[in-house]
Amino acid sequence: MKEFTITDQTGRLDQVLSVVFPEYSRSMIKKMLTSNDILVNEQSAKPRYQVKAGDHVELTEPKPQKLDLEAENIPLDIVYEDDDVLVVNKPAGMVVHPAAGHPDHTLVNALLYHCPLSQINGKLRPGIVHRIDRDTSGLLMVAKNDQAHRSLSQQLKDKTTSRYYLALVHGNMKENRGTIDAPLGRSPKDRKKQAVVANGRKAVTHFEVLRRYQAYTLIKCQLETGRTHQIRVHLKYIGHPVAGDPVYGPKKTLAGKGQYLHAAELGFTHPVTGDRLDFKAELPDYFKNILSRLDKGITN
Repeated sequence: MKEFTITDQTGRLDQVLSVVFPEYSRSMIKKMLTSNDILVNEQSAKPRYQVKAGDHVELTEPKPQKLDLEAENIPLDIVYEDDDVLVVNKPAGMVVHPAAGHPDHTLVNALLYHCPLSQINGKLRPGIVHRIDRDTSGLLMVAKNDQAHRSLSQQLKDKTTSRYYLALVHGNMKENRGTIDAPLGRSPKDRKKQAVVANGRKAVTHFEVLRRYQAYTLIKCQLETGRTHQIRVHLKYIGHPVAGDPVYGPKKTLAGKGQYLHAAELGFTHPVTGDRLDFKAELPDYFKNILSRLDKGITN
């Protein structure tokens, strides 16, 4: 059990507690209040309750959700495979690995059915060296054994891999190319989001304009670092959020099945042979279709 006494905090109970206990999301706080796992002055309380000095909060920690990984026969778009590594083209809408809220039907579930995976990242993320967001499509490298995993992880750390994304963004970019060097960390306003913050981790994204439309721009982004939501947050930061982005973009955007962000190119050194491997993945059909519509001046 965790206990806390309100001193100078003000506002709604759920908002205050999500700051006091950052390990729990605001939605989780609400669920715990509903189930009486959180009591205020030894009584149940509603999320909208306005806290006051002296309120005593008791939080009973929920039991961790058990996630049992199962291999699932889900088709994979495999770009390359050998005894050590695998490169897969992930579709938009697929979560990379199981987590609370997404216990199955993930890329990892599909990979487990297909082949053995490294165990360095534990039982929930076997083989996963790096991730892309659920609504982002494109290339991911996967390690089949621990030796390959260690090598690929070190290459990411040493910045010797190459990762290029195609993004369709709101607005008409004035610059033909540029670099966004802005530190990223958890948003102080919403813990589920990332934001540019002064004390964040260094994050660098390079971009180049490929094509301009009336109200949108197609760009190519190169990751120098790989922070959570990096491209999406950086592009929002400079006033050009990714089209279709449900979290960082405007509500009025292009229709489609996801955000218009695609991991188009991936390169790394093979962990065993030492050969340089470079791969490309075509844009998914929904992305190509919207570009064709924009070419014709159609925006809805």
